[in-house]
Amino acid sequence: MTPPKKMPHHEWSESHAPEMMPLMLHLHRAQGQAFARARAIWTSHGLTPAEFDVLATLRNAPPPHELTPSQLQYSVMITSGGLTKVMQQLEARDLVTRSQQQQDLRIKPIKLTHSGKRLVERAMAELAATSGTWVRGVLDAKEIGMLTKLLGKLAEAGDASTA
Repeated sequence: MTPPKKMPHHEWSESHAPEMMPLMLHLHRAQGQAFARARAIWTSHGLTPAEFDVLATLRNAPPPHELTPSQLQYSVMITSGGLTKVMQQLEARDLVTRSQQQQDLRIKPIKLTHSGKRLVERAMAELAATSGTWVRGVLDAKEIGMLTKLLGKLAEAGDASTA
């Protein structure tokens, strides 16, 4: 079954904020398209979305690309139990290592290995190129800047409105 080429215009009653529903539908659809492209790249590199999230978060940490489990948990979108499972899988593949801190043996920092760094950098480069081609094929530089600014504004306001 092939998906429709273009979603029909939805008629929403006044009680459903008609100016907001098309925005929300377009945001969700664009996010789905972006995620589908990313998932294909992650899969081609043998990674799940959660594994990529952990490796990319460690790669973005200052050298030596090491974080405590608490720091990593705060930065990724994975539950504590899920993070433990992902860490075991990544450690078994020699993409991360865990050690103990001499000051506190309960803390086992997670460090990106050389292999993990190379893998996530290749996946990220491919993701950036693919995403860039997709977005630049639809939007010009000015539109990209405007959309980035507006989405950033929405993302930053999200935390304040839930408090």
